[in-house]
Amino acid sequence: MKKLILLLLLVSFQFLKAQTPQKLNSSEIYDAIQKLNFLGSVLYFAAHPDDENTRLISYFSNKVHARTAYLSLTRGDGGQNLIGTEIRELLGVIRTEELLEARKIDGGEQFFTRANDFGYSKTPEETLEIWNKEEVMADVIKNIRKFQPDIIINRFDHRTSGTTHGHHTTSAILSVEAFDIAGNKKYYPEQLQDLDVWQPKRLFINTSWRFYGSQEKFNEADKSNFLSYDIGTYYPSKGLSNSEIAALSRSQHKSQGFGNTGTRGISSEYIELIKGDYPKSKDIFEGINTTWSRVKGGKKIGKILHNVEDNFDFTHPEKSLPQLIEAYELIQKLKNKHWRELKSKEIKSIILACTGLYLEANTSTSFATKNSEISINLEAINRSNASIQLQKIAFHNLEKEIEINSALKNNEPYYKKISLPIPSSANYTNPYWLNEPSTLGMYTVNQKSLIGLPETPAAIQANFELLIEGKQISFTKDLVFKTNDPVKGEVFEPFAIVPEVSVGLENSTLIFKDDTPKKVTVNVTAYKENLKGNIALNAPENWQVTPSNIPLTFLQKGASQTVIFNVTPPENNEEAEIYPVFTDNDEKFSNEIHVIKYNHIPQQTVILPSKTKVIKLNIQKKGNQIAYIEGAGDVVPKSLRAIGYQVEIIKPSQITSEKLKNFDAVVIGIRAYNTQQELVYKQPILFDYVKNGGTMVVQYNTNHRLKTENIAPYPLHLSRDRVTDEFSNVIFKTKNHPVLNTPNKITEKDFDGWVQERGLYFPDEWSKEFTPILAMKDKNEAELYGSLLVAPYGKGNYVYTGLSFFRELPAGVSGAYKLFANILSLGNDE
Repeated sequence: MKKLILLLLLVSFQFLKAQTPQKLNSSEIYDAIQKLNFLGSVLYFAAHPDDENTRLISYFSNKVHARTAYLSLTRGDGGQNLIGTEIRELLGVIRTEELLEARKIDGGEQFFTRANDFGYSKTPEETLEIWNKEEVMADVIKNIRKFQPDIIINRFDHRTSGTTHGHHTTSAILSVEAFDIAGNKKYYPEQLQDLDVWQPKRLFINTSWRFYGSQEKFNEADKSNFLSYDIGTYYPSKGLSNSEIAALSRSQHKSQGFGNTGTRGISSEYIELIKGDYPKSKDIFEGINTTWSRVKGGKKIGKILHNVEDNFDFTHPEKSLPQLIEAYELIQKLKNKHWRELKSKEIKSIILACTGLYLEANTSTSFATKNSEISINLEAINRSNASIQLQKIAFHNLEKEIEINSALKNNEPYYKKISLPIPSSANYTNPYWLNEPSTLGMYTVNQKSLIGLPETPAAIQANFELLIEGKQISFTKDLVFKTNDPVKGEVFEPFAIVPEVSVGLENSTLIFKDDTPKKVTVNVTAYKENLKGNIALNAPENWQVTPSNIPLTFLQKGASQTVIFNVTPPENNEEAEIYPVFTDNDEKFSNEIHVIKYNHIPQQTVILPSKTKVIKLNIQKKGNQIAYIEGAGDVVPKSLRAIGYQVEIIKPSQITSEKLKNFDAVVIGIRAYNTQQELVYKQPILFDYVKNGGTMVVQYNTNHRLKTENIAPYPLHLSRDRVTDEFSNVIFKTKNHPVLNTPNKITEKDFDGWVQERGLYFPDEWSKEFTPILAMKDKNEAELYGSLLVAPYGKGNYVYTGLSFFRELPAGVSGAYKLFANILSLGNDE
């Protein structure tokens, strides 16, 4: 019978769209049964999204059939974004969802801690000065006690501090410590109200030649403490090799640009034992009972389910139902809570698939507000000859039950349409870790039960209660927004509960050069019908705002209006924050609803405070017309417009000598030479532009995957040098250079208030034509001179800078604005 698996090659492995309901085919059901019969678990452990080894996660999940998960300490908020302009919190949301999509492909699960990815760190000591070690360790222990891994595999080595990202080494250090204390009741006893202590059996490091500096050194290394695995195994039931699955999983990290090509054939992975006993064979679970007999009362269950596995009928999977239901009932009687809950969830999904049961609760609206009423479409269909009765559907978070008591006959759908009110007590849909203000190093989560979860549970869930072959079994489905797109067809997205109005400011920063008022644009969107209220701009007393408020009326849900206020700054230089407030019947709204839409992840709704930093600062500038060539995505153009520049975004294909004559400076966006192949062919035109008197400013690029080494008119070599301490001292190496003096005088104070870092990927070698402007360093390191380099070329100036302007300008760092204005003013004598 198992030979029938081969007939399913073309359809057996479906990589589902973000929110599309899962519908298992026979081959996938069989895989799930095999996993149901394996009672062992592996936890992969690292610091960021994209740190995980998808090849090993896929291998242990799909080949070994172990429950496999990835624990990422952070959500990658401090990284860069290659697909859009989102950074920090919004980028963390994107990267969280990318991890979840990756796990759908490689078969793993996903967990997190509350640690905030504050940016690159060079040592674990620096990392733990910013993270709260006790809180991060508590989250690590909680995840271990909840997941109960037999095996932990670290991505990084705890013994090599300073050789990689400080977050990386810290993850390994915390893992090693957690291995020793997770099973001790003295540590974090408050967790024991809901969890049991847990002692993993073995701890490994996922090592490779990279840890040794070269393949030759790795070949010579003592491997007596290593296990090696050929992870290139081929899965006939999936029509893919393990490496191909891993590449598809890895490629979900699109915001990081980690698209990966699958490979076929033998491929080795190595793990080095750090703690626990070394297995006598290559079996990582050797000596660990991974059968049903490890659970008291499990032997009988194992006997039934192995019989299901041995006699599974791929053509008629429903034939396994009697034994599956018998096993399900026995699982409910297990005293071991961990295995009872875990295996109940697994076997229920198998029962659902074997019957061809399809259950859905959808609504035709993607957003709704509290105290509103929504229409819900319910569907249930049994596509087998099994005896199934739909008894009722309960919406526990809405305190609503619908009695049905209808038999579900083979292939006869049940439909029902209902209307339900959303209570005022309902929670807004928002990533739970963003509900409260965070610190630089930690997110605040007041609802402790959510800690560790990858995302907030669905706003509304429908619980379908059924009788299947006379046995009561329930299934919970998230309420989803469902629509038909003319291009994409059937589309599912998460349903969200949102405030009745969103107020968003057009600019994150406004610079006032003098006392001249500036227009502040507020975008107001209604999320309910017949909304009336007043919008005002809240500002400190010495910042004048007119008019004081503007009445608004919205007849339709989803309607938007744009209003403009005039803001006059105080006489003296000052920085402040302003924020919009919409008032409706004494209820005030000051948050903006961000909707993140990308094809590879589910639509995300994020609710954040709306605010703009306003700065009274007499910034001088020379020149006005700026051409901006975008790279990996940033908001620098918007920031430059905030200080009065006319910025035109041009594509590489638009670069011509005639076109560039119109601009006082050309700015190349971050990582453009990593992402824009066409720039390679436009370099001669850009260099001629400089030679003829223009200013060309190139922002940071990584030295990995450069499209061309010829990024400057003179020799220039990029490195991985960076200064991560945003408070580090900055020395003016060339004090009299125009870039520090004209048209704005730059002082040490202009480097106060920088965020996340000073800069990254500085050049470490350059020709004599370049003048290094600044010197800076991290603690206990040598000074670096490559953060800002200027070279005259012909009549113009070429500038390369690794300073993190793409972070500082949106954050409203006034000194960064002054320095960037000076860079753009080079050679301009207007």
